Amino acid sequence: MDFNALIQHPEVLLLVLAPIFFACIVLEWYFGDKRNKLPLNARYHLPEVVCNFVLAGMHQLTDILTGLLIAAIYLQFFDWRLFDIQMTVATFILLMVAQDFCYYWFHRASHKIRWMWAAHVAHHSSENMNFSTAFRQSLMYPLAGMWLFWLPLVIVGFDPNWVVFVVLLNLGLQFFVHTQAIKSLGILEWVLNTPSHHRVHHGRNPQYIDKNYAGILIIWDRLFGTFEPEVETVEYGITKPVNSFNPLVVTFAEWRDMFYEVRQPNLSFKQRFQILFSAPQTQPHDEGR
Repeated sequence: MDFNALIQHPEVLLLVLAPIFFACIVLEWYFGDKRNKLPLNARYHLPEVVCNFVLAGMHQLTDILTGLLIAAIYLQFFDWRLFDIQMTVATFILLMVAQDFCYYWFHRASHKIRWMWAAHVAHHSSENMNFSTAFRQSLMYPLAGMWLFWLPLVIVGFDPNWVVFVVLLNLGLQFFVHTQAIKSLGILEWVLNTPSHHRVHHGRNPQYIDKNYAGILIIWDRLFGTFEPEVETVEYGITKPVNSFNPLVVTFAEWRDMFYEVRQPNLSFKQRFQILFSAPQTQPHDEGR
């Protein structure tokens, strides 16, 4: 595909990268399942792999369906932009860093605001960690408000197509941190989000919960006090397990619980608001992540 066409239709970027993703999955499966080189919780189990792929398809379809509406909103705000930023190598790098900074705060909010956690929890609910876990996404991200975190980039003056392209490129690069095959990247561990850092993020060990929100750069976690190194063996998953490979159950379990709680009688407006928007671990009947 022509690069200019790709910028005009950034939503196809992940499809362009799909062959690389599948090649990594096949290699990890071969060394993990066939040659027993990886831990048991890195192995590929067919029901979960199918669930992960269906979740990815549902997520992609929702992105396409909501993309036009979100694009229209971005274009409205782009009319009010503060600067006219022309895309060069320098401004592209600046956009990548700025988007990664915004991603850090989106990701952190997704763990601290239950409305957003209800969407994000699908990604964390697996008790295994392999490349297919990266496909475990939620179709509810548009409703949860993910797109709001990229609005500042549009208002500053970055073209919305470039913003969406960089968002998807960031997400695509994060595919490669969902593995147990790579133990350490040496000195790069100080700057980049690596498989080791992201394994911590997926852990339900008490010291690992709500740590390492990084997209590409781990520097944000180091700056804002949310960094945790991988020391003890990671126990993957959430502290309130979903216990299902049904993509609909995985997607809507937390939404179901949240709306059940908010509909209870004799609650004040403040209590209902807190159920929806306070941190997940503070909710009644919710043990957290």
